[in-house]
Amino acid sequence: MVAAQPPVRLLSPADVREIAGRLGVRPSKRLGQNFVVEQGTVRQIAALAAPGPDDVVLEVGPGLGSLTLALLEAGAGRVVAVEIDRVLADELPRTLAERAPARADRVTVINADALRAGQRDLPAAPSMLVANLPYNVAVPVVLHLLAALPSLARGLVMVQAEVADRMCAAPGSRVYGTPSVKLAWYAAARPAGTVPRTVFWPVPNVDSRLVAFTRADPPATSASREEVFAVVDAAFRQRRKTLRAALAAWAGTAAEAERRLRAAGIDPGTRGEALSVAEFARLASARTI
Repeated sequence: MVAAQPPVRLLSPADVREIAGRLGVRPSKRLGQNFVVEQGTVRQIAALAAPGPDDVVLEVGPGLGSLTLALLEAGAGRVVAVEIDRVLADELPRTLAERAPARADRVTVINADALRAGQRDLPAAPSMLVANLPYNVAVPVVLHLLAALPSLARGLVMVQAEVADRMCAAPGSRVYGTPSVKLAWYAAARPAGTVPRTVFWPVPNVDSRLVAFTRADPPATSASREEVFAVVDAAFRQRRKTLRAALAAWAGTAAEAERRLRAAGIDPGTRGEALSVAEFARLASARTI
């Protein structure tokens, strides 16, 4: 008979403050650090992510380990935790060994900047991203990881509510913009829940939301991703202007922008927020004749 594994002991609010105090850690506004201190929240995130024994979970910004422990409790087969703060990265293995002794060996902690991390920096190809992302770099981190790690098939991230709305917005929405289109190039995103500010320490000035995504094939186009994203950036740089005007610098002249728009079957008088990622891809491939 196989002995039952000891349960994972999640961090309580008092535990979080005790560890931070012992380390002399004060949450950094520069790094966007807000630690989750409510056990029900990290359990909810782990349950929604539903990692399996065959999953390699990439966690960005594990901090003191609240969500890492919840992922182990939920049955994650392996976790690769990327932490930019050296003090926190050094402490996390000790926390895991103390609170999840039978599962701590499933976690690899890497002291690195997720915005610069690639597959060569990780011990295994991750299948999913689960993270409480710093507000100031949430979208760049997600886009970078989707580009750098083709193995990432799905994810669940906690971000600022306003950022979540932009990530999930559809064409025509008031908040639809560059993050919406670029994320849609890689994946289908959807809202997955709201997280009140009171579950964090320190308490931020905004609420958070969960965004789930599933990787999808990019639209068919002869243009490269970089060329498509260049059109997207140009279109939203002056989002109040019509595309004919907004894309004049990108195309060389307003007349050439209109020619390319018409060649792609797009009304030159429309604005960027009306276009889907597929239409941006079609426009990027409308080369000069």
